[in-house]
Amino acid sequence: MTDSVKAMFEKSGAVLRGHFLLASGRHSPVYWEKARVLQFPEYTEKLCGLIAVRFRKENISVVAGPTTPGIILAYETARQLGVRGIFAEKAEGGGREFRRGFEIGPGERVLVVDDIFTTGGSVREVIDAVRQRGGKVMGVGVLVDRSTEKVALGVPFFSCHRTEVVTYPPDRCPLCAEGVPLVRPGSGK
Repeated sequence: MTDSVKAMFEKSGAVLRGHFLLASGRHSPVYWEKARVLQFPEYTEKLCGLIAVRFRKENISVVAGPTTPGIILAYETARQLGVRGIFAEKAEGGGREFRRGFEIGPGERVLVVDDIFTTGGSVREVIDAVRQRGGKVMGVGVLVDRSTEKVALGVPFFSCHRTEVVTYPPDRCPLCAEGVPLVRPGSGK
């Protein structure tokens, strides 16, 4: 299925090439703009369906994601699992928190979803927020895993697609050294 996942991203124009500042602070010559694929409901349904199928036997009772793309992913994955979908927002002191009356009961089985996994910062913040509420994280599902190291979250991990894209710390970025203009894609513009 990974070839058709990549095709969905490419057909929607979501695989960009250039010099990008990632949310992690690292630089990359390739950026996966998930918003471009999520604008197509049929792609979103298929991608979230892959995650739902992987975790269907885990008796998930709620799906949680980080704002903003995680809202869409949590909703659609939850819809396919027949459970609630919620999201964690950035907290003032750092990390993430559940607001807007979202509750997670003690021991409630939670699936965490996100879009692009590079360093796992957003996913780890949602996991922490779930555990602070007493929930039990049963797994993590993402659209694309572009991490450079083995994912070690302490729970089952699933990605619809795995890609290896080089990322650089800003002080060792060859694109910066070449003078290629740095672009900050996404909603952070």
